[in-house]
Amino acid sequence: MLAKPVLNICANFAHTLLPQDCLLCGAFSGRAKLCADCAADLPCHPRACCPVCALPTLHGAICGHCLKRPPHFGSTRAAYTYAFPLDRLVQSLKYGHNLAVVSLLADALAAQAAKHPLPDALIPMPLHPNRLRQRGFNQAHEIAQRIARILRLPVLSHATTRVIDTAPQASLPLKQRRNNLRGAFACEHNLQGKRVAIVDDVMTSGSTLDALAEVLLKAGALEVQCWVVARAVMQRNF
Repeated sequence: MLAKPVLNICANFAHTLLPQDCLLCGAFSGRAKLCADCAADLPCHPRACCPVCALPTLHGAICGHCLKRPPHFGSTRAAYTYAFPLDRLVQSLKYGHNLAVVSLLADALAAQAAKHPLPDALIPMPLHPNRLRQRGFNQAHEIAQRIARILRLPVLSHATTRVIDTAPQASLPLKQRRNNLRGAFACEHNLQGKRVAIVDDVMTSGSTLDALAEVLLKAGALEVQCWVVARAVMQRNF
């Protein structure tokens, strides 16, 4: 029986070099993960967006919400807007265990993040152990590991923990999301003077990222960035 590392190498070789079908429509895509038509349909996030929360704004100015109530993170990098058909890729990774999507999403986020000053380290958004057992993997960790190899950054995989198994944010009204996350995260790692970036798949209201950023600042972080594959265009609640 082949060892797991060998099997992974073989799988990566096949995905990279052998002809394959598009991850979205199933059409022949050669060596690419997506066919040309589906790749062109991905909703790239607009350049003119708030540099803090990444919601679209006129001329890329800081939005009124971030001016009035600044979040604990200082900036957000997003590769895509969370819309069709990008949402199908995220869902196939998160709920369909389609790890072939990781490189596609991570590469796009790495390219976007590389346009700006880089942090000292990456911190994947942690999952509660119960959620991790159910899913079998942490999609944020998989994305962060890929980005780290591209940008040559360390990943602090165990710097943070999710100590409370909170209700899914999407199931709650916006006003309740912040209260749902109170005390949800912990950080035992000394981040004194470090600039860090939280890596996650999707930013919706921003409450989860803000709650973790607050904990990281209390652990000594000098600056917290948010790196997300996709930004949902919706009302904020952080």
